[in-house]
This record gives sequence, structure tokens and C-alpha cells, in this order.
Amino acid sequence: MPFFILAGNLMNIAGVTGRIYKFAVALVGWMRGGLGHVNIIGSVIFSGMSGTAIADAAGLGTIEIKAMKDHGYSTEFSVGVTAASATLGPIIPPSLPFVIYGMMANVSIGALFLGGVIPGIVMTLLMMATVTYFAHKNKWGSDTPFSWPQLGSAGLEIAIVLAFPMAIWLMVLAGMSVNMAVVIGLGTLLIIDWYFDFSAVMALMAPVILIGGMTLGWFTPTEAAVAAVIWSLFLGLVRYRTMTLKTVAKATFDTIETTASVLFIVTAASIFAWLLTVSQAAQMLSDWMLSITHNKWVFLALANVLILFVGCFIDTTAAITILVPILLPIVLKLGIDPIHFGLIMTLNLMIGLLHPPLGMVLFVLARVAKLSVERTTVAILPWLVPLMLALIAITYIPELTLWLPKYMGLSK
Repeated sequence: MPFFILAGNLMNIAGVTGRIYKFAVALVGWMRGGLGHVNIIGSVIFSGMSGTAIADAAGLGTIEIKAMKDHGYSTEFSVGVTAASATLGPIIPPSLPFVIYGMMANVSIGALFLGGVIPGIVMTLLMMATVTYFAHKNKWGSDTPFSWPQLGSAGLEIAIVLAFPMAIWLMVLAGMSVNMAVVIGLGTLLIIDWYFDFSAVMALMAPVILIGGMTLGWFTPTEAAVAAVIWSLFLGLVRYRTMTLKTVAKATFDTIETTASVLFIVTAASIFAWLLTVSQAAQMLSDWMLSITHNKWVFLALANVLILFVGCFIDTTAAITILVPILLPIVLKLGIDPIHFGLIMTLNLMIGLLHPPLGMVLFVLARVAKLSVERTTVAILPWLVPLMLALIAITYIPELTLWLPKYMGLSK
């Protein structure tokens, strides 16, 4: 957990956010409501490195909100789309809440990471559809002229990232060892990126390296956090040379502070979870919910309502550590896959970050945009629609979550 927090902090100071923004503008800035789409695509990319919604909102949010306001978008719309897209941080791997849930539920963190990929795509498409709706309603145009060279350049960067694992696979089929294939592939990629100075190839490679490394057995999901830190340091100190020892030290101390506060929450919540167990309160609640229904779909609807309510008042980490011991026994009794339930719980709690009284993303963006909490809350309300639609889809179409972990052999 501390290393995932550190990786997000290092990415913020490595100058990666500016490169991600430039890449997203080239890719989708020409669409109607362009910077709204840029905001979402930027969050998708940054999600592959940060793992937290707050890091996304604070890191990219500062750049995105200013750019959107400069292009004539209302502050409210800019804040709303930034808040909604920040929820992608913990859904698209890596994810700090998945690490905590996996620890509490004794579930494969790698499977949870893979389980978040397709739901993240679904959320992205729904948010982009919402931007398109507002663009047509308000008759917005594009924010950058359509340019085949720019679009081709962005498409080329995506193609290079997608070609990397394919090239490794082909080299292995040709008889080369996996380790040698990866070393040659990374070396070639670094040379190409240095020569052409791509905007976001190295940023896009972060989730590929993390998921690929776990798949190849190079490191466990827990150790993947260390790999994320090493990659962040490499980008900041070697590739882009935007870090200094002073900024690295600041990121480290920020991480210590954040980790300490998170671990105090985990400690207190773990004690509370223990009290629930020894007092049999968890068992009584479990029996009560099972007395209402033995239908897993009805239970999931009740669980959504409960977690959404809890997410209004309790921090994400605390909510996971408190609710998992209570709800997981019911989940297992009803035959619900705990990986599927982990996605449901995490998305519910991400929605909780967007509204009062304790929504941390809400307060971060209110400060960044210099808006009152009340106006920020109103700005976010329309964006709860695509998030709730995504929640319903993820809840009642389990294969959105489970197909990829099953395909990769990390789930039954």
C-alpha cells in the first residue's frame, strides 16, 4: 500500500501529467466537447499509474480544469467531468482499494486488477457519451482542429504500446527465453521513445508492465507496487529528468504522511471489525439479510444501497475494512464471486467520494477550482447518472468483471 501511494506521488512530480494531457488532446481534442473527452482519456491513462481517485483529481485536475476554463467551458462542467473521471483511478489497475480489499477478503489482487479493466472501459464510454450529450445540447464545437498527423501520432503511440506484448509473444514463440525477449523489447522501446520523444508511450506502458510482470510471475501483485515506484523513478530521473532529490524527498514525506493516516484508519477499522466478530454483530446482520432474501441479485441491490450509504460518511479504506468482514460471508453463501463483489464495493465507494459530507474528491476539486462545496456538489450531480448506470451494469453483468481474470487463469 505505501508503495502504490508513493508511485502516484512520484508520477505527479515526474512531469507525466503534462505529457498525458498533450497526448489526450491529440487523440480526442478534435471531437465536439473536446476537452471534456480529453479529461476522461487523461484520467484513463493516469489511472494506470496512480491507483487512487484523489491522486487523479489533484494531479490531472489542476491542468484540466484550468485548460477547460481557458477554452470557455463553465467551471461547473469542468469540475463535474473531472470528478467523474477521477473515479476511474481505483477501477483501472493498479488500484489501492483493490489491494486493501484483496488483503481483507483473501482474494487474488492480480485477479482484482484484471477484473477492473472491462468495467473501466464501460465507465469511460458512458462518461464520453455524457460529454457528447452536453456538447450537442450546448452546441459546443471542437477545441482543436482535426489533424490527421496529430491523430495518427496518437494512434501510433497506442499501437506501439499494444505491439509490445505481441512482440514479446512472437519472440518467445521463435524460441527466445521470456526474460531475453522482455529485455530486448524494453531496450528497443526505450530507444524508439528517446528518438521520437513520444508524449505518452512510457506512461501507457505502466499498466502493461505491471500486469505483464504479474502474469509472467516476475512479481506478486504486492511487489507490483515496488515495480510501479521503480518505473516512476526511471521516468522522472532518467527518461524525462524532471525529478530532483528534493522533489523525490518531498514525495516520500507526503507518502509517509498519507500512509500513516491510512494505516491508523485500517487499525481502527480492524479493531471495529474484530468487535463485530466477537460480539456476533456481523453474524446477526448476516442472518438478518439472509432472512430477507436468499436471492443473490436482490442481495446485491441491498448491498449497493448499504455501501452507497456508508460511503457517504466513511473513508474508502475504513469502509472496506469494516464492511468486508460483515458482507463477505453472505457473498460466499449466496455463491457470488468475491472478485465481482470487490468491483461492486469499490465503485460504490468511489461514488461516495463525490458528494458530502465526507467526499474527499469533492473537497479537493472545490479547492482546485476555487468553488464553494455547495456549487461543486451541484456540478457533480449530473455525472452520478453515468456512474450509476455503470454500477448497475457491473452489478448485474458479472462477466464484465470476471471474463478477463478467467481468461488469464486467475479466477475459476
